[in-house]
Amino acid sequence: MSEKLNVEDIFASKVFTLGKMKERLPRSTYREIKQLMDQGGELSLETADVVAKAMKDWAMDNGATHYTHWFQPLTGITAEKHDAFVSHPDEEGKMIMEFSGKELIKGEPDASSFPSGGLRATFEARGYTAWDITSPAFLKEDATGVILCIPTAFCSYTGEALDKKTPLLRSMEAINQQALRIVRLFGNTGATKVVASVGAEQEYFLVDREKYLQREDLIFSGRTLFGAPAPKGQELEDHYFGTIRERVGSYMKDLNVELWKLGVTAKTQHNEVAPAQHELAPIYETANIAVDHNQLVMETMKKVAGRHGMTCLLHEKPFAGMNGSGKHNNWSLCTDNGVNLLDPGDTPNENIQFLLVLACIMKAVDNHADLLRQSASDVGNDHRLGGNEAPPAIISMFLGEQLEDVVRQLIETGEAAHLIEGGKLETGVSTLPDFEKDATDRNRTSSFAFTGNKFEFRTVGSADSIASPNTTLNAIVAEAFCEAADILEKADNFELAVHDLIKEYMTKHQRIMFNGDGYADEWIAEAERRGLPNIKSMVEAAATLTTDKSIRLFERFGIFTRAELESREEITYETYAKTINIEALTMIDMAGKKYIPAVIRYTRSLADAVIAVKEAGVDASVQTELLDSVTVRLSAAKAALDKLKKAVAAAAAMEDVKAQAFFYKDTVKTVMDELRTPIDELEMMVDKSVWPVPGYGELTFEV
Repeated sequence: MSEKLNVEDIFASKVFTLGKMKERLPRSTYREIKQLMDQGGELSLETADVVAKAMKDWAMDNGATHYTHWFQPLTGITAEKHDAFVSHPDEEGKMIMEFSGKELIKGEPDASSFPSGGLRATFEARGYTAWDITSPAFLKEDATGVILCIPTAFCSYTGEALDKKTPLLRSMEAINQQALRIVRLFGNTGATKVVASVGAEQEYFLVDREKYLQREDLIFSGRTLFGAPAPKGQELEDHYFGTIRERVGSYMKDLNVELWKLGVTAKTQHNEVAPAQHELAPIYETANIAVDHNQLVMETMKKVAGRHGMTCLLHEKPFAGMNGSGKHNNWSLCTDNGVNLLDPGDTPNENIQFLLVLACIMKAVDNHADLLRQSASDVGNDHRLGGNEAPPAIISMFLGEQLEDVVRQLIETGEAAHLIEGGKLETGVSTLPDFEKDATDRNRTSSFAFTGNKFEFRTVGSADSIASPNTTLNAIVAEAFCEAADILEKADNFELAVHDLIKEYMTKHQRIMFNGDGYADEWIAEAERRGLPNIKSMVEAAATLTTDKSIRLFERFGIFTRAELESREEITYETYAKTINIEALTMIDMAGKKYIPAVIRYTRSLADAVIAVKEAGVDASVQTELLDSVTVRLSAAKAALDKLKKAVAAAAAMEDVKAQAFFYKDTVKTVMDELRTPIDELEMMVDKSVWPVPGYGELTFEV
């Protein structure tokens, strides 16, 4: 019988929470820190020294020997440099353990080797990390020992944001300021802050580590670059919400414990659609902490998988022909006095504040659909979006039958006089209760769906940071709120003005609403008719960052400068080109050193068999036909391999980073597909004992 687990005791045990601060800090210091968290401001060095000592003492009480400024550069993952608490020994040779307020507030990692998109030259190495007081410090424990991790922002010597956190924090300030203007218009004087709240569902795959280590493509690119389908995939849908296997269940249990210790509110776990695919979902948190926690979720998933002899794959499309993984970003806005701005209430047709917020979000998503699409762009997501498993690359809003009807009434008549009710669900079984249905079904094919009291942005990829999507969401909605408030604050008749504005916004931006099947080909044609953008790839989306419209938006609220946006566009091209280059080189290596040599050995054995059978005076047509079929595909593979080598060399010779990225997309990727096709066909023909790597069946069913 397993030992009883007390979640209340372990939750946030590795986090320097407000509760621990209250216990360890002088009362006046604690009040100052709390006020800074809630209202902003600058921390004095004297206060920082007091906090640093308390934080160090707590960390050392829990076994820590080092600290690090934990930050999120533009690589999409986290970075850390460990420094020991040790200082100079005293006169008696005793080691003194110190950690100053200056060390807490500011760090100085080398900034030259992180992506900067031209913001920094290689020789310009100085960068700064600055403590994010709104995100609690925590302890990480692994083979290096116990490390005190201090969440920080990361910027260059000249002040440009070189990370994901800084723009997110700026966008949170923008949405706070503009949303407060909206709630003040409706008489809410008690709220002092409006916070974007986020819950990020995380999908992932688990594979056996020994099999993983036999696949160079999984090791170097995170996805299978070759692979024929197994006899059984996900067609029976029996894995979805199915009984969790013992090995996976043991992993999930340990994962939950590790996350709970870190203060991550891991709540839901289940099998997803594809074999070996699973999902974890947390409870809502402020956007800033949700971003930090999602990075910890991904790191912890990988670490815990290793303890169980498995590898966690976070790539959006690790296996062709099976569902890929996303990261549904659930987003809402809440005041600090308990009002969810996206809660429609029992009568949304009469909830004017909600209708104005909804109209503003419709405007924001319609005006900046291209930018929202870009915010969820990464290389792996190009394989997933629109693949009859994920939302399409077209951004649209699902409101559900009830809200769409309200919007239609407002557009047509200026008022919503009636409301579609959910009704009662009758099971027809006497022992089962009848219950009230929701007025709206869910739509899993929508990219941006209203789900009761929040919007679910389903386009985000599983391996991607959620910082960029939430930065963009906050920014575009802040702009819409600002423009609405500018009008309404000057209105002589507020009630009339707000009704007129709601109707105007909903009428002008109704094209963004779509409640139908986002997977259908008809929707692509309909979206084009409506004038909605259909940006199919990461490299095509990159340019949306630097349009005049985007620059005006981000500079208006101080979220990005033009230079910061231009740098991120360039980093997008660089990242895409480097990633596809790694994949192409991996394919060249695997095809040239594994697959083709294995098939050549197999054809030799087939040829020997043909000769032996003929010499025996027996019909050798089957062996001959198989030999011919294998040889044809072997020749095709060799030709494609040579073609890919030339394409990669041509790409490497290109100097313009944008042109290079598009060449990788349009040319190199096409040749990669040409190489994969005959190799995958050969896998279906060649003796299993000869095939050099584990196949899809072994990877996804033998976990």
